[in-house]
Amino acid sequence: MSTYLDASFAVSLYCPDINYRKALNVFGTASRPVLVSALCELEAINAIRLRVFRKDATQEEAQQSIRYFEMDLGTGVLERRPVLESSIARAHQISAQHTIGLGTRGADVLHVAAALELHAEAFFSFDLNQRKLAAAVGLTLNSI
Repeated sequence: MSTYLDASFAVSLYCPDINYRKALNVFGTASRPVLVSALCELEAINAIRLRVFRKDATQEEAQQSIRYFEMDLGTGVLERRPVLESSIARAHQISAQHTIGLGTRGADVLHVAAALELHAEAFFSFDLNQRKLAAAVGLTLNSI
């Protein structure tokens, strides 16, 4: 069994925000390996930098969060995985089946598709629409 992290969960895990404590507590329950796609890595690091722009963090705080995130990727606490070409095709299928009913964004659909293509059984996210989509395709969700 494995767990896929989306960007909302990864950001909360490495940056003090409203979900920080929840992320820390729930992360310990994650089935290993904990997978992070290249998409998640980009979105999480960009979101951490965006916190500086929005004045939610200092540049030093953001750099420290990014360092911790990258350190966990480098040491294997998190496993970086590519976004497979098959994830794009899967995302098209998921979008056709669920976007009209759930209102999911493209990046959210791609995260869920990547989780499925990487054979993750659990999906950790704080994004409510993304959680609905993950549940709709049979992924187990983190508690929030």
